Amino acid sequence: MTIAITGATGSIGGALFRQLSDAGADVRPISRADASYADTSGLTAALRGTETVFLVSGRESLHRVLEHESAVEAIANAGAKRVVYLSFYGAAADCTFTFGRDHWHTEQRIRDSGLEFTFLRDNFYQKILPFFADRHGVIRGPAGDGVLSAVADRDVVDVAAAVLQDTGHNGATYDLTGPADLSMRDIAAALSRVSGREVTFVNETVEEAYVSRAHFGAPKFEVDGWVTTYLAIARGETAGVSGDVAALTGHKPQDFDAFLAENPATWAHLLPAAG
Repeated sequence: MTIAITGATGSIGGALFRQLSDAGADVRPISRADASYADTSGLTAALRGTETVFLVSGRESLHRVLEHESAVEAIANAGAKRVVYLSFYGAAADCTFTFGRDHWHTEQRIRDSGLEFTFLRDNFYQKILPFFADRHGVIRGPAGDGVLSAVADRDVVDVAAAVLQDTGHNGATYDLTGPADLSMRDIAAALSRVSGREVTFVNETVEEAYVSRAHFGAPKFEVDGWVTTYLAIARGETAGVSGDVAALTGHKPQDFDAFLAENPATWAHLLPAAG
C-alpha cells in the first residue's frame, strides 16, 4: 500500500513521513513544490499510484475550502481509495472558530466523494500556546474562564501513523487532545513557571480584541480567525479530554508542562533580551 503524505515539508507531514519511512512503509512525500491544492491536474499526477492519502489542511486563506475541494477531487481522480484528513476539534458548519468551519466543509466534501475516510480532529496545538503571550508576558483575548485541551504534534503524528497503516479505521472520527483542560490562566501560570517571569491573562471584550490586533494590518478574515479562537474557548467548544490518543497509540498524550520543558524555543520570546 503506497501512502502519500501531503504537507511533507511541514512539521506534522515531515515528521509523519520520517516515522513511516523508518517503519518500512511505502510512502510518497507531496509538497507544494510538487503541486498546490488548487492545481487539481498537477496534484492528480503527483498522487497517481497511491492508495491512501494523508491530507493536511492548507494554509488559512479566503479560498481554503475551494483549495481543499480541489485536493479531494485530485485524490479521487488519481485513483486513491482512502483519505485520512487532519481536521479540527469541534468542526461544524456554525462553530465559533471561523477556520473550524473550513474543516467541516472539507469533511462534507470528502464524505460526498466516494472515498473511504478517517478524520483526525485535533485540538489546538501545544506549540502555539506560548505565542498567545506577547513579548510583554500578556495573553489577551475574550476567552473568559473557558478551556482548551491542546495536543502535542508528536501525538498527532503517532495517531496518524497508526491510522494510516490500518484500514480498520475507515469511517471513524477521532478527537485528538492533550491530557488536561487548560484555561488561559493555566497557560499563563505554566509559562510563568518555565520562563521565570510573570505571565498574565487579560480577558478582553470582543471589541477590545479587534482593536488590540489592528496594528498587525492583517486581512479581516485572518483577524476574525484570531479573535474567534478565544471566543470558541469561552463558549466551551474546545473543552473536553479525549482518550483517542492513548487508545490509538498505546501511550498517554504529552502534557503541556512536559512540552514546554522540551521546547524552550517556543517561549524564548518571554526571556529578557541578551545584553
